[in-house]
Amino acid sequence: MSRAFSFVGSPARIVFGVGSKAAVGEWIAKSGCRRALVLSTPHQRADAEALALEIGELACGVFAGAAMHTPVDVTDAAMKVVTETEADCVVSLGGGSTTGLGKAIAYRTDILQIVVPTTYAGSEVTPILGQTEGGRKTTVRDAKILPEIVIYDPALTYGLPVSMSITSGLNAMAHAVEGLYAQDRNPISTLMALEGLRAFARSLPVIIKSPGDEEARSDALYGAWLCGTVLGTVGMALHHKICHTLGGSFDTPHAETHAVMLPHTAAFNAIAAEPELAGAAEIFESSIGGGLWDFARAICAPLSLKEFGLTEADLDRAASIAVENPYWNPRPIGRDSIRMLLQDAWEGRRPAN
Repeated sequence: MSRAFSFVGSPARIVFGVGSKAAVGEWIAKSGCRRALVLSTPHQRADAEALALEIGELACGVFAGAAMHTPVDVTDAAMKVVTETEADCVVSLGGGSTTGLGKAIAYRTDILQIVVPTTYAGSEVTPILGQTEGGRKTTVRDAKILPEIVIYDPALTYGLPVSMSITSGLNAMAHAVEGLYAQDRNPISTLMALEGLRAFARSLPVIIKSPGDEEARSDALYGAWLCGTVLGTVGMALHHKICHTLGGSFDTPHAETHAVMLPHTAAFNAIAAEPELAGAAEIFESSIGGGLWDFARAICAPLSLKEFGLTEADLDRAASIAVENPYWNPRPIGRDSIRMLLQDAWEGRRPAN
């Protein structure tokens, strides 16, 4: 069988292992940096301040204002601190919100980024920045956005709340599922996507029953790296376009929105990409949409958009926005078909495909 494909591997350095957070200062120094600004959300300020103390004289301060969907005004505020402290690198401690802020700073300054993930977001290994301004979320892809060093310490996820573990994991899984039918997919991205999905299929049910299970936590973080790397390697399609629409224009929670939409967007595209999704369907022992929905229900994930305060009346506007400047997608999209898809997701119906 002849194959033709193009593959570019991520140049990011990945440091994986229990206790690896202790090496943050070492990697700052190895990178030639001397003034690291530690970033976090307000909720993780204490952890960020503790990390700054661990880094010692290599830390120049803490900015604990990161927010979901990376609002441009938050980045503006962080940039003032970058300038005031003369930071020559940022250390992003946390989930997708903090990673997004670090990326936004790097996009403006090309400053070195070190990311220490505490969730399964996966965005730490992509050159993609999604930011919100004026009620719209837009994305940009640039080499400057990709963090140079990612330190995965499974110990930092041992205390991650179960509900957040579930939605964060499903968010990462969405990257892999979308990568399976991406226009620029390749054999390596497909292998990584399926391995990432298998890692989450193994680990999340264990985390539900035993949140402190170290092997399952390590497996889930491994899956996050794989799924995120897939997203960084190939293009996005309908799933991410809809989630960006709902998050940016209706302020729905990021990971939870991905979790709810995943079975529905996968089922929608299975009509045009059944062979590409067959490996994933096998993992979940059903049709891809139905299998993912069953898996989500079994691990007590949110199943409907109405749970986030989105009203049925919002769906018309959401469908209209989602078809503006659409991403490439294996199945043609139209406003009516997207409106029906959103209705199913809003009601929490199990997809047939």
